[in-house]
Amino acid sequence: MRTRIWASIVVVAFVVPLLAAQVDFGAINGVVTDSSGAVLPGVTIELTGPEKRTVLTGDRGEFSVVRLRPGEYDVLITLAGFSTVRTKVVLAAGRTERLTIQMRVAALEETVTVTGETPRVNTQPAAAQFRTVVGGVIGGVVGGVVGAPLAGAREAFNTESYDHIEANRFRRVEADPLSTFSIDADTASYANVRRFITDGMLPPAGAIRIEELVNYFRFDYPQPSANEPFSITTELTPCPWNPRHRLALIGLQGRELKNREPSPRNLVFLIDVSGSMMPPDKLPLVRTAMRMLTDVLTERDRVAIVVYAGASGLVLRSTTGEHKDRIHQALAQLEAGGSTNGASGIRLAYQVARENFIAGGVNRVILATDGDFNVGVTNQSELVSLIERERESGVFLSVLGVGTGNLKDSTMEKLADKGNGNYSYLDTVHEARKVLVREAGATLDTIAKDVKIQVEFNPRAVFAYRLIGYENRLLKNEDFNDDKKDAGEIGAGHSVTALYEVVPVGVTVATSDVDPLKYQRETRPTRAAASGELLTVKVRYKAPDGDTSQLLTRVVMNKPASMSANVGFASAVAEFGMVLRGSPDSGDASVQAAVARARRFRGSDNEGYRSEFIVLAERASLLRDRDGSIQSRR
Repeated sequence: MRTRIWASIVVVAFVVPLLAAQVDFGAINGVVTDSSGAVLPGVTIELTGPEKRTVLTGDRGEFSVVRLRPGEYDVLITLAGFSTVRTKVVLAAGRTERLTIQMRVAALEETVTVTGETPRVNTQPAAAQFRTVVGGVIGGVVGGVVGAPLAGAREAFNTESYDHIEANRFRRVEADPLSTFSIDADTASYANVRRFITDGMLPPAGAIRIEELVNYFRFDYPQPSANEPFSITTELTPCPWNPRHRLALIGLQGRELKNREPSPRNLVFLIDVSGSMMPPDKLPLVRTAMRMLTDVLTERDRVAIVVYAGASGLVLRSTTGEHKDRIHQALAQLEAGGSTNGASGIRLAYQVARENFIAGGVNRVILATDGDFNVGVTNQSELVSLIERERESGVFLSVLGVGTGNLKDSTMEKLADKGNGNYSYLDTVHEARKVLVREAGATLDTIAKDVKIQVEFNPRAVFAYRLIGYENRLLKNEDFNDDKKDAGEIGAGHSVTALYEVVPVGVTVATSDVDPLKYQRETRPTRAAASGELLTVKVRYKAPDGDTSQLLTRVVMNKPASMSANVGFASAVAEFGMVLRGSPDSGDASVQAAVARARRFRGSDNEGYRSEFIVLAERASLLRDRDGSIQSRR
C-alpha cells in the first residue's frame, strides 16, 4: 500500500519589480531536493487555478513559472519513485512566491520484486544481510528506508588513484615505420579534469588522458557508406605548436541510427551502495542518472537492478521498459552503507544479463561506483580477468565513475576496456544526461568492436612521428592482424579522433637512437615511397557479434592544407591537455594559444560543450601549480 508522505515546504514571498505592463501578473519558482539535499531534475510541477501550467525542474532542481494571473493555485509535485507532494499557493498581483520542496522516497510497491537469490556470504537470511549491510536498500521488505546520507558528507582522506602515463615520444620512421593502437571512445578523463578545475585545483598528471579530452567532442565527419559501420576521415595541416612539423588527423564516424529504432536493450544496473557512496555526488547522483536513462527506455527494453556492498543482491528482476514506475521506485529506495564486494556484484549482474539475453540487442551491465573495491577480489588483475571471461557471453560492461576522495580511476578504466564498454565520469547531472540520454547510442549501441588502427609512414616523406595520447592503448604491430587481440569499440553515432605530430624529412628532432645494425643492411624503399604519399591508415574491426575482422585502408598524400574546423578545435583541446600534463615534445604549446584557436574554430556549438571548454581552459590558465606546470611554454 502506498503511503502519502507530505514534505515540508517553505514558502518565501517577496516583491519583485515588474514592468508597468506586467503589474497584474505574478510568478512561482523554487527548488526541489531529496531527503539528502541532492537536487532533483526532471520533477513535474503542475499548477491548477486561474491558469493551468506544467513545468519540469532543470539540472539544478530549479523551476520557474512566470506571468501567472493572481489567485489561489493547487501545486502538485511528482517524480516517479517519490511520494507525491501537494500544496497551495495564494499568488498576489506583482509578487513572486518561492517554494523550497523536499521530496521523500515512496514505499516500494508490491509489484517490485525483491529476491533472496543472492550469493550468501554468511548464514544470515538474505533480508537480514541487506538490513545489516545495505542499510535499508530494500525498504518494502526489511522495514523501510533506514537513514539518509548526510548532505555534503566527504571522505576524511583522499585515496584517489591514477595510473602513471609515459607520454609518447618521437619515433624515427627508419627504425619504427609502423604505429599501432586500439581506438578509445571513453570520455571520463575530460569530465574528471573539469571537476578538478571547477573545484579550483589542477588535476594530477595521471588523470589527464589527452585522447579522452579530444574525444569528449563530436566533429563534422561524414556518415559512412552503405556497407561500412563507420567512415574514415584524414587531414594534414601545419602543426600549431611547431610550424615546421605537420599535424595529421584520423577521424572515425560511426553510423547514426536515424533510419531505424535503437536495438532493444537488456540492461543490468550494478550499483555500489557501500558506505563510501553516501555523499550527494555519489549515490544520489547515480539514482538521478539511472532515472534519466530509464525515462528513454521503451517496452522493447529490459532493466534489472543489482546492488553490492558487503553482500550483493537482486533488488529488481529484469523488468520491461513500460513499467518505469517499478524501476523508478526501486532506484529511489537505494541507500548507502557497508563495505564493498564489487566482484560478487559483478558476477551476479552478468548472470542476470545472460538469463535475459536479447539476441541481436544491446546486452550490457552498467556499473556505477566510485571504484572503491575493498572487499572480495581486490587484485586488479583478477578483476580484469573476471571481466574478460564474462564478455565472451556477448554481455558488455560500461562503467560510470562518481564522486571525489577515493575515485579508483585506473581500475574503472581497465574494467570498461576489458569489458568491451565505455568509461564515463559523472561530475554533474548535466554530464549524466549527456552520457545516458543524448549520446545513449554511442554509449550503449555498439556497431563495431575490436577496432584497431595501424599507420605506416613513408620514409621518403617522414623523418619521425609521435602519436598524441593513447599511451595505454598502444598495441604491438603484430597485434593488428591477430583477431584474438582485444581492442576498442565504436557506438552508434560516435566519433573517434586521433592526432599524429609528423616531422618531415629534412627537419631534425630529438629521438631515441640505436647503434647501426651489424648483420643487416638498411631497408630499401619501394616504388610507392616515391608516389607522394605521406602515410597509409589501416583500420581493422569486427561486427558486434563477429569473430573475424575486416580491413579498411586510406592513403594520406603529402600535401598539407589550411586548417579545417575539425583539426582546429581538436588540436586546441590536445594542446591544452599537453600543457596541463607537462608533456615533453610539445614545442611552443600554451593554454593561451589553445584558447585562441578554440574560439576561432568553435563552430555552431548547439549544446554549449565547446564554449564550456574555453571557459575551463581560461580558468585553468589562472591556476598556478606549485611546480609551474600550467604556465605558458612560450
